[in-house]
Amino acid sequence: MISSDDNDILIKGISASPGICIGNAYLVGDEGVHVVEKYDIAEEYLQDEVLRFKTAVKGARDKLHELIENTPEEFRQNACILESHTAIIQDKMLYGKTIETIETDRVNAEWALKKVVSGIKSMFQKISDPYLKERSDDVFHVAGYIMKNLTGAKTDTIADIDKRVILVAHDLSPAETSQIKPKQVMAVVMDRGGKASHTGIIAQSFEIPAVLGLGNATSLISNEDVIIVDGVAGIVVVNPTDRTLSEYVQRKERYERHKADISRDSHAVAQTLDGCQLQVMANIEMPENVLSAIYHGGDGIGLYRTEFQYLGRPDFPSEDELFEKYRDVLEVMSPKPVTIRTLDINGDKAIANGSMIVEKNPALGLRAIRYCLKRTDIFITQLRAILRAAAYGNTRIMFPMISSCDEVREAKRLLSEAADALEREGVRCNRDIEIGIMIEIPSAAVMADVLADEVDFFSIGTNDLIQYMIAIDRGNRQVAHLYRPLHPAVIRIISYVAKIAKRKGIKVAMCGEMAGDPANIPVLLGLGIDELSMNPQSIPEVKNAIRCISIKYAKNFVKQIMKQKNADDILKMVQDNYSDIIFSDI
Repeated sequence: MISSDDNDILIKGISASPGICIGNAYLVGDEGVHVVEKYDIAEEYLQDEVLRFKTAVKGARDKLHELIENTPEEFRQNACILESHTAIIQDKMLYGKTIETIETDRVNAEWALKKVVSGIKSMFQKISDPYLKERSDDVFHVAGYIMKNLTGAKTDTIADIDKRVILVAHDLSPAETSQIKPKQVMAVVMDRGGKASHTGIIAQSFEIPAVLGLGNATSLISNEDVIIVDGVAGIVVVNPTDRTLSEYVQRKERYERHKADISRDSHAVAQTLDGCQLQVMANIEMPENVLSAIYHGGDGIGLYRTEFQYLGRPDFPSEDELFEKYRDVLEVMSPKPVTIRTLDINGDKAIANGSMIVEKNPALGLRAIRYCLKRTDIFITQLRAILRAAAYGNTRIMFPMISSCDEVREAKRLLSEAADALEREGVRCNRDIEIGIMIEIPSAAVMADVLADEVDFFSIGTNDLIQYMIAIDRGNRQVAHLYRPLHPAVIRIISYVAKIAKRKGIKVAMCGEMAGDPANIPVLLGLGIDELSMNPQSIPEVKNAIRCISIKYAKNFVKQIMKQKNADDILKMVQDNYSDIIFSDI
């Protein structure tokens, strides 16, 4: 356990992707996206630099006045914060001190501003009154306006980052997250989000540490701050002391040794103590992730999220573009299976070229299969690409967000229609593929006995199923702690679906993030899940857990679990019975 010096700033959040990273912060948000560089200003140019700073201040003040004047009357009361910022912008503490720093230190305006803001930040941290302490946010926001004018940060995007940094943001949309390049972004820190958020999922797929749901990290961290991201414990340390830094360097080494140990057997079969073999597969977002799946010993692709090929572009991909992507994945994985999930778009993954209709609750709106059945032109294009690619490898197709039998039948009808058209055109394809659906809506789980007659397999998507079952917004910090995979209701619904699948003679898989946590494996094996799919980096740990479990014992264990009334009691039972194999100390 890492000790904490009183001078360290520790922020506790949600462990969204494991790993430990030490590096410089790079803020995306109101404080600008530049890592500020320091350079000297010759004495004869000092007044020019001061003038440049004053011009940036004027630009920021003009922008604030413009915002205030354009504020609708009904929201005018909210403009008071902007009016207070116009006062702060020329406060001696910020304005006067920055000019003084430029002149005395003979440095560029950006560096002088950064230095002054850091000093103000330290001063506010020592104030005990919570209200006054929070006023420091106003100073940082104002400094951000000026910094943007000095650096021209508005035009930068995450894709433009050309240094090795730790990304710090209030929140990132899926389109922004898709711009992350692991070569530049070493870790992600965010005010919002959780393990199952798309930023968390992307971080896991890139194998970069991520701590999300921190609440106020962007107000405590400045550009270029040295920070430690502990994705194992869900902790971020800002400007660590030498002692903390040294301890974390050692902890990072221990973690990497642990990863190396369990990775040695990652390509071996995952077989339980009593001889039952399970397929442990990978979830991927982009074709490039296939190499990670293979590297970590994946027995196939259990979930290929195809929507990421539609994000961050002004148009829809063509059939040929999609075909090439799918074929690449299938050929590389062959003969292992690849489960292609059809477009799961909108909801929290809006596309730039999507519907202009603004939905008040997009998570329950026109998304996934509903969107595809409404935009059949887009859906047919994807189905044709999948059927063509299926000629090159072991393909399964899976429809997301199914809530009724009618949706399954209509999707199958369009799939058959696409296959007929390809055959008439003489285009090489393969229509003899397994068809499955995601069980991620309670209505689908309840109707599992009827839906099982329509498909070859179920795949339980726990990210959405838990969200809809417990009515939890997994990205909302206020309620994120209620998102509990081991909630008794969740276990009961999974048990029901698994039993129906066995009775109907179809396979039941799990592709949600619940499958990637070793703590859940004894329960899932006891419930009768046939196949698990997760982020590639979780595969070695999960295979290691499976090899230490007896199915017979796990089934009896689940009988005891089913008698429990809350998630904490269930978690304690798991810890008591499986702590030796699951909760290893690194």
